[in-house]
Amino acid sequence: MKSIRSAACLVAAMLALCGSGAAESSGGTSVTAPHAARALLLDGARVDDRLIVVGSRGHILVSDDEAESWRLASSPARAMLTAIHMHDARLGWAVGHDAIILRTVDGGDTWQRVHHAPEEERPLLDVLFLNAKNGLATGAYGYLLSTDDGGETWVTGTVGEDDYHMNAVTSAAGVLYAGAEAGIAYRSDDGGASWRSLEPPYSGSWFGAIALDSSTVILAGLRGRMYRSDDGGSNWTRIPTDTKASLTSILRVGPEKIIVTGLDGVLLESRDGGRSASLQRLPDRAGVSGALPLSDGGLLLIGEFGVRRLPADR
Repeated sequence: MKSIRSAACLVAAMLALCGSGAAESSGGTSVTAPHAARALLLDGARVDDRLIVVGSRGHILVSDDEAESWRLASSPARAMLTAIHMHDARLGWAVGHDAIILRTVDGGDTWQRVHHAPEEERPLLDVLFLNAKNGLATGAYGYLLSTDDGGETWVTGTVGEDDYHMNAVTSAAGVLYAGAEAGIAYRSDDGGASWRSLEPPYSGSWFGAIALDSSTVILAGLRGRMYRSDDGGSNWTRIPTDTKASLTSILRVGPEKIIVTGLDGVLLESRDGGRSASLQRLPDRAGVSGALPLSDGGLLLIGEFGVRRLPADR
């Protein structure tokens, strides 16, 4: 991925928008690659002592030793996987290109395909479950799938009339927020059955979103833009980031501590709930798509390099 020639294309690749997955058919099983932990990876989840990350060629990697070693899980996919959500230590879902949705019931060791629609040519970009039965997956061109039976069946829905890419979805206290493109965000107060548009004061895409509570939400996206709303999306305050690199994800690691990842090796840390942030950069400026907390206070970085441990004393 280091041969990608522009930041814009890298953003698209990391968010699974460089095509619908035609080059990575989701038939068959995932390709066993000895260097899968150094290939493009896009998202991850931590459950107790287990780390699970997903990315290119349907790869799902699992670690039970704080990222010291990794093993490939059994995955019925070769399409790029873009996001993962673990409901608990055993039950979880992953989504990606070809509108593929996978489910695990054994903590990520094995996965079953529960949805697949390559003919629609719309990748799924994020997945969120409110409980073991009710969940939704969002994607390109306003794509929305929902389930009320734990992923056995999925129903196609809509969010808005403009078909904006739905890049990230988050929830707190029963309220859903989604970050989209063209400066648009959405809010749902009924579990995703209906949505209303929010309009933060920036016209670029949002790639990261996190709800701190039902009325407090932070969005991050293109050109280093990050905004916070404390009233459910009616009013927004810009958070200075000191970078114009695109921001890709937001991780909450404590009541007030937040980590934001980005291209150009960008890492932002906030210790006041996202009201301010300090900037760091990886020495090689590799693009980072996400992060997970490690038990020693460090971070597991996920991105174009695969996975990388970052010590607590960074």
